[in-house]
Amino acid sequence: MQYDVYGVGNALVDIQARVSDELLAELNFPKGAMTLVGEDVQQQVLEAVQGVPISRCAGGSAANTVLGVADLGGAAAYAGKVGEDSLGEFCLEDMRRIGVTIEVAPAEGATGTCVVLITQDAQRTMLTNLGVSATLGPDDIDASEIKKAKFVYVEGYLFTGESQREAALKAIDLAKQHHVQVAFTVSDPFLIDSYRDEFWKLIEGPVDLLFCNLQEARSLTGLTDPIDCAQAIHKHAKLLALTLGADGSILMQDGQAIPIEGVAVEALDTTGAGDMYAAGVLCGITNGLSLKQAGHLASHAAARIVGQLGARLQRRFTQQEIEALLS
Repeated sequence: MQYDVYGVGNALVDIQARVSDELLAELNFPKGAMTLVGEDVQQQVLEAVQGVPISRCAGGSAANTVLGVADLGGAAAYAGKVGEDSLGEFCLEDMRRIGVTIEVAPAEGATGTCVVLITQDAQRTMLTNLGVSATLGPDDIDASEIKKAKFVYVEGYLFTGESQREAALKAIDLAKQHHVQVAFTVSDPFLIDSYRDEFWKLIEGPVDLLFCNLQEARSLTGLTDPIDCAQAIHKHAKLLALTLGADGSILMQDGQAIPIEGVAVEALDTTGAGDMYAAGVLCGITNGLSLKQAGHLASHAAARIVGQLGARLQRRFTQQEIEALLS
């Protein structure tokens, strides 16, 4: 089987709960950010939200994107590690049910989880316990699977651990050896402070398509204006997708800026919006769409995610809807 996208990331089970700003303030985590926490802290948080309706699904940044690719009709595979426990079984079954191929064997230990606290303003605050996802290593990256893909997609979160980082770099290296394009997402502004030089080395080298939001672009470049940021990054990245929240996005190709409109939507939850945007772009350009068409699809897919709870499309796009978007 050939893949449009082969993703590499931290395999997690997302546990989502809607909470008040008051409760979030009591828990004292930075609103709208991702924080790595231990299992004990995460249990305390889950106890604090008892009585609140909770949903769960397979998650993680790159996982959300490859699931989005599959939801949009593309072919996707994923390298991520789960535990030999009930959550691990749930995660694998959830992804395979959507059509994502996963070949990495489960490991002893607990499956990683991400508690997503969603406030009334649609902001999501993520508390992540990596569990065995932190043991993903270079031996888990299969060259024969990489060769089947049009794009390898790597999340920046992998650079927080040595073995995960080695897995990411091996996937990128194998992609280049086998003439597979590389897409990379910065993932979170806090990563740039720690890995700025390494990220720039990737952007200037093997990365063909970079995904980032405006906050991340400003941190990378030291500039403020979105177009200035985009042009500075595009000097090194062949393709750039810079998201601007409700204001849409900017795509850069061959020195040209392609503005993509935002889609008006009543925001309920921003979890996974950027991941779904990446899915739209990747699925589009690997299935014959122009970059502008792919951006248009991505913008509408991200808006649909923001207008619902959770990072998984609750209602897939029909072929007629996609054709109407592209007409």
